[in-house]
Amino acid sequence: MKGRLIIAIVSTTLEEVALAAGVLWGLPRLGIHIPLWVLIIVMLAWCAYTIATYWMGSRALRRKPVDGLTAMLGSEGKVVSPLVPEGLVRIKGELWRAKSTSGEMDTGEEVTVVGQNRLKLIVRKRSSGDLEGIK
Repeated sequence: MKGRLIIAIVSTTLEEVALAAGVLWGLPRLGIHIPLWVLIIVMLAWCAYTIATYWMGSRALRRKPVDGLTAMLGSEGKVVSPLVPEGLVRIKGELWRAKSTSGEMDTGEEVTVVGQNRLKLIVRKRSSGDLEGIK
């Protein structure tokens, strides 16, 4: 990850220098004059964008891959679209088609994966007896 950070810092610095050179040197040659305060705001916005994308990318790279549907057994998630008895659930940050064994469930209810049918998860309402350590 250190290599990625160094590359990100160097590339962002080069992008900022190119932006400043374009605004301070290139645009005035074309008769376009942009105030210095606008350049500063644009550079700060670009820096904030770069930091946000670096942070989100790093977070995505650190996430452990799912080894298959069998690894989903016991995972917990939330209903995204009502399960009547089929709908969508979010498990480990991903959307899955799911079928409920507990009848109809509304959006926001917590579920536990108990099985699978091809690429569809079989879920039930999460109960207090479910193991908290399984995710």
